[in-house]
Amino acid sequence: MKIIIACEESQTVCIAFRNKGHEAYSCDIQECSGGHPEWHLQMDVFEAIKLKQWDMMIAFPPCTYLSKAGARWWKKEGREMLSLEAFEFVLKLWNCRINKIAIENPRGKLNNYWRHPDQIIQPYWFGDPFSKATCLWLKNLPPLFATNICSEFRTFMPSNTGGGKKRTKTFIWYS
Repeated sequence: MKIIIACEESQTVCIAFRNKGHEAYSCDIQECSGGHPEWHLQMDVFEAIKLKQWDMMIAFPPCTYLSKAGARWWKKEGREMLSLEAFEFVLKLWNCRINKIAIENPRGKLNNYWRHPDQIIQPYWFGDPFSKATCLWLKNLPPLFATNICSEFRTFMPSNTGGGKKRTKTFIWYS
């Protein structure tokens, strides 16, 4: 499959799909940090979408103005406009002419502005011993299934732990 990973500079998901034999590219306006610039499209994602006939897009749009974690700032002047702009970006991704789309974001404004997610997953379902609800909006993709459930896990709250080690998750869809 030809897969674009939108808003991903780390290349974690891109590399996982490459390892499974797919033609995957990360795409972000930032330079990649994953060590494979040949698999990175450093450009606007909507311009990158025009480059190929993509079979699937996985998108990690910025959650700065959408996440429930920022609720204490939701009533700050100008914040609602920034939230609406972030939401419009998500909708533009969702409405791209790509058959299979997954959009990831935490709980927050998308649930209010748009709709509830198709699935809410946890890192401890995939071998990472933390709980942190992650929402997925899926188009023509089945829900993920747990692959490595941790029997013990703890809350993942880097803002309250002095900036603990950042954890990443890799999801693979099977058709």
